[in-house]
Amino acid sequence: MTTISRSVIDAAMTYEAYRQLTNELLTQNKTTGSNQSEALVHYTQLNVTRMNRLDKTTILTADSLEKLAQITQPQIWLVLTEAWCGDASQIIPVLNKLAYANENITLRIILRDEYLDIMDAFLMNGSRSIPKLIALDANTLDVFATWGPRPKALQNIILPAIEDMKTSADSALRAQKYDELKTQAQSWYNHDKTRSTQEDLLATVLERERA
Repeated sequence: MTTISRSVIDAAMTYEAYRQLTNELLTQNKTTGSNQSEALVHYTQLNVTRMNRLDKTTILTADSLEKLAQITQPQIWLVLTEAWCGDASQIIPVLNKLAYANENITLRIILRDEYLDIMDAFLMNGSRSIPKLIALDANTLDVFATWGPRPKALQNIILPAIEDMKTSADSALRAQKYDELKTQAQSWYNHDKTRSTQEDLLATVLERERA
């Protein structure tokens, strides 16, 4: 998929609308997507707390601000996500801060499970991993870059651990290791303080400006 249709962009949510939708669903003890398990609703509640914190505490680095100033062509950052995704809760508020700091960037959000045709065009190792950012030329809607689901430094920890889990025939042990990995990832994000997300994402989209 090399372009995204205008109808998708027109239907996409702003960050504020996404946050409002998530909050409204939680008042009904629900989350986004078709899976309405108690666990995913609980993760969504945790994610709202994380996003509230990041909305208040995220500071763009001097290097990020310098790189943002190099983005002079209008672009749209279209993000596929779901409210229960732990990585998304750590990343999307940062994307919002970055986009807000440059008037040439428009951030829009769509739910993965409502746009599986788009998701399946941008898989990560065959997986529907989110969040997934698709960077588009704002005028032509041509795709010029993609990023996600997480910073490279964390991805280099997560992927080998997941592959190792697959070798275990014990489903209970796999579930335990997966929970431990999710905790490890959240700890990594908290320690990194959004720096890697800022650096990785901007390095990706700036390839267009240098071309």
